[in-house]
Amino acid sequence: MLYNTFFLKLKKPSVLLVLACLLFYFSFAYNLVRTDYIKLITLYIALFVLFYKLIQFNKSNLKFLTYIAFLFRAVFILAIPNLSQDFYRFIWDGRMILEGFNPYVYTPESFLTNQQLPVAQAEALYKGMGALNASHFTNYPPINQLCFILAGIFAGKSIVGSAIILRLIIIAADFGTLHFGKKLLEKLKLPAHNIFWYILNPFIIIELTGNLHFEGVMIFFLVWSLYLLHIGKWKQAAVVFAASVSVKLIPLLFLPLFFKWFRKENSMESATTQSVSSKETLKTNLDTKRTSVFTGITKLLSFYTIIGLVTLLLFLPFYSSAFVNNYAQTVALWFQNFEFNASIYYIAREIGYWITGYNEIAIIGKILPVIVFLFVLYMALFKKNSSTPQLIQSMLFAFAFYLFMSTTIHPWYVSTLLTLSVFTNYKFPLVWSFAIILSYLAYIQIGKADKSENLYIIALEYIIIFSVFLYELKKRKSVEN
Repeated sequence: MLYNTFFLKLKKPSVLLVLACLLFYFSFAYNLVRTDYIKLITLYIALFVLFYKLIQFNKSNLKFLTYIAFLFRAVFILAIPNLSQDFYRFIWDGRMILEGFNPYVYTPESFLTNQQLPVAQAEALYKGMGALNASHFTNYPPINQLCFILAGIFAGKSIVGSAIILRLIIIAADFGTLHFGKKLLEKLKLPAHNIFWYILNPFIIIELTGNLHFEGVMIFFLVWSLYLLHIGKWKQAAVVFAASVSVKLIPLLFLPLFFKWFRKENSMESATTQSVSSKETLKTNLDTKRTSVFTGITKLLSFYTIIGLVTLLLFLPFYSSAFVNNYAQTVALWFQNFEFNASIYYIAREIGYWITGYNEIAIIGKILPVIVFLFVLYMALFKKNSSTPQLIQSMLFAFAFYLFMSTTIHPWYVSTLLTLSVFTNYKFPLVWSFAIILSYLAYIQIGKADKSENLYIIALEYIIIFSVFLYELKKRKSVEN
């Protein structure tokens, strides 16, 4: 009976859309070379249109959408990522740990230049990750490293086997996000099908499942943590939030935003509904308010303490005298040395060229994080973050501002922004997940041998994004007025 009901809801156009998606995903996974730009962008646009139509036609058939989300990911199971080299470093780190080496202390280059081969297939992994990656210390936090270790345990001498293990972990995380994301949407009385703007998005399937980026695992823990926080289990939420930080450090950006969530005056509703008929009643209400605020601050500090202790505990096995310096040095590189697909930073860089004649990334890269911190602090202190929708919206804007100010925006960075948007009415992250494909075309220099980014393509990407972003802000402001 359930089987018949499921297929009665299924329309013929949906079946055709699924078959077309499977064909295009297969071509993307096994027959695409990154430099084949025309095929790359054609497949991506086609998949995005089909994805939009699938959700449009099946908003009430969540079971069907779940099945095809798994099916599309299954296409990539045996594929070697063709748009990213990072997974070679993942495999290297996991095998290093199993050999007794601390990946935060040694660079791959330090071994290969001395003709040492500390892990199986060391030369192939070194060549695959590239000289730039190999010359730096790892920056992947401990739970990320645990995933790499699992790949080393179950497929220690096979690169394809290791990729399969890593992919299965990421797929499992995506379905964890589906589970808790759907539950959170229902709690917030938002359409449950919204979660599929993340789960079925070609950008997510290609960048996370296909290219093996672990933002998906971080997002799973982040969404789970927000769900636990919403239902009042803040201690468990803190532990899970620490797990998210221990996959990627990005959630640390959101910590100040919890200030008003915990400081909210839960007892004020009862206080304001009472009739202030005497000085004694007024005094009681004020005492209740003070107690509520004190309790909220105590919970906030406890929340931060749990996150800090759990994160430190997870890093503890890797601690050494060189660890802190190496890790800080590696993280700083992303702000002061690397640049790719940026927006505001590129404008600041051009101003620097105009004033000094040099690329001032070392200076600008130090200023931009300070501006981001001040913006997040403003959001924490002056925005209403006492409800879950308000909190998530502030997280969305804080992370969007961080991306706008960053010197390096790899495509998969947008996945966190897309996830947060699912729980709001903002669509600019969805548009960005479509426009981000332009970043893969950034090195096209028609008629030139120049290897630098094509700033016209980057400009096109951000014109699209900022246009939608500003339109939505204006639309929201007009509604509020």
